[in-house]
Amino acid sequence: QVQLVESGGGLVQAGGSLRLSCAASGRTFSSYHMGWFRQARGKEREAVATITRSGGSTYYADSVRGRFTISRDNAENTMYLQMNSLKPEDTAVYYCAASRLTAAAGMGRYADYWGQGTQVTVSS
Repeated sequence: QVQLVESGGGLVQAGGSLRLSCAASGRTFSSYHMGWFRQARGKEREAVATITRSGGSTYYADSVRGRFTISRDNAENTMYLQMNSLKPEDTAVYYCAASRLTAAAGMGRYADYWGQGTQVTVSS
C-alpha cells in the first residue's frame, strides 16, 4: 500500500510560480513511475507530466512544456512539479499518481495509487 500526499498548491498571480510536492509513504517509491495530473472544473482529467522510476525520462503535455519541470527524489520518497510562468488556464486541482506499469501520457488509466489533490488557482 502506498499513500500519496500532495502539497504546495495555492493562489498565485499570472506569471508567478509554485512548487508542488507529492510525498509517498512506504519503501517502494522507486518501484513506481510517477505523474502529475490536473482536472479543471467542468473538464476531464489530463496528464501534465510524468517521470520514470529512475527519473531518467519525462513526459510533458504540450500546454506546460517549457514552463513546468517534474522531478523526483527517491531517497526522500518525494516527487515535485516546479511550475513557472503560470497562466489562468493552469487553474485546476492537481493530483499525483503512481503506476507500476507505465510512465506514458496515458498512465492515469493504469495508476495504482492517487493522492487527494491540491488546488492551484492562477488569477489574471
